[in-house]
Amino acid sequence: MDIVWYGLSCFRITERGKTTVITDPYAPGLGIEPAGTMKTDVVTISHDAVGHSNMEFIKGEPYTLATPGEYEIGGTFITGLPLHFADEERRHYNVGYLVNYDGLTVFHAGDLTHIPEQRVVEGLGEVNVLLLPVGGGGALNASQASEVVALVEPNYIVPMHYALPSLQFALDDVDKFLKTMGVSNVQEDDMLRVSSTDLPEQPQVVLLQPNI
Repeated sequence: MDIVWYGLSCFRITERGKTTVITDPYAPGLGIEPAGTMKTDVVTISHDAVGHSNMEFIKGEPYTLATPGEYEIGGTFITGLPLHFADEERRHYNVGYLVNYDGLTVFHAGDLTHIPEQRVVEGLGEVNVLLLPVGGGGALNASQASEVVALVEPNYIVPMHYALPSLQFALDDVDKFLKTMGVSNVQEDDMLRVSSTDLPEQPQVVLLQPNI
């Protein structure tokens, strides 16, 4: 399984011979843009906002998932999980998506704003790759994100939704998350390639360079 990041919460997730998934495509005008339009079989949308639900950069007519549910598309199982949040001051709709390629799993937490209950985390099962917001701005901040990591216990953690040099709105730098996690030497790459036969025993943070 290969994972490429386009900035914010937008990734392309691919597996040879399987369904290609793009998550949370964002609108132009935010200071960053993907390096060209993107072709995919499925687009997942965590919630309706300019940073998470714009189809302008997407080629063709892919399946678009924007609600909780269980889906099978091209032999790939995708589960949309309701991760909404509400209190006296705020109501926030958010759907996370678990993509399962024959037992190799990646969970995109969407615009997660709170630490989920234990029963929700247990419902995920084994998560090999966790794509997690870490930069605040309405989503998880560094300390909250580290708590989610401890609950989920994935093999890989890929931070998303954090500050980039040209971004037109304020988010925290990813270094805050790395410091909270106690990570000093972090793997950096243009793409994360994951194999079910070569998973790290301890959770490993990977910083992806945005394809913008």
